[in-house]
Amino acid sequence: MAMDIWTYRSENWAGTDLTGFGVEASDGGIGKIDEATHDVGSSYIVVDTGPWIFGKKVLLPAGVIDRVDVDDEKVYVDRTKDEIKDAPEFNEDTYRDEGYRSTVGDYYGRERIGSPTDEPR
Repeated sequence: MAMDIWTYRSENWAGTDLTGFGVEASDGGIGKIDEATHDVGSSYIVVDTGPWIFGKKVLLPAGVIDRVDVDDEKVYVDRTKDEIKDAPEFNEDTYRDEGYRSTVGDYYGRERIGSPTDEPR
C-alpha cells in the first residue's frame, strides 16, 4: 500500500511546531525549517537551505519525514541531498498552488532509483 506523501508518518509530529528545526537528509544537513503546515492530507515543510544550494528554499511533503528528534530540534528525511536538490524548483509565489504541489507530490511519490520494485524501462 502506498503512503500518502502529504501526511506525517506519526500523529505525534503533526502537533509539533517544527519551525526552526534543522533538517537532515540521509547524507547530511540541508538547512532549517522556515514553515511547517499540519493540514490533514496536505502537510509539508519549507526548508531554507542557506548556502547549501545558494540560499534557495525547498518544499518537502510531510511524508518524506522519517523521524523527528524534538530534544535536538532535528527532522530527518528519507531522501538524499541530490534528490532534494533535483526536486521541482521552489517558487515563493506559487508553492501553495495545487498544480505545483501536484508536481512536487509526483516527484517525491515516485519509486526511487535503486528501489527493489524498480523495473527497467
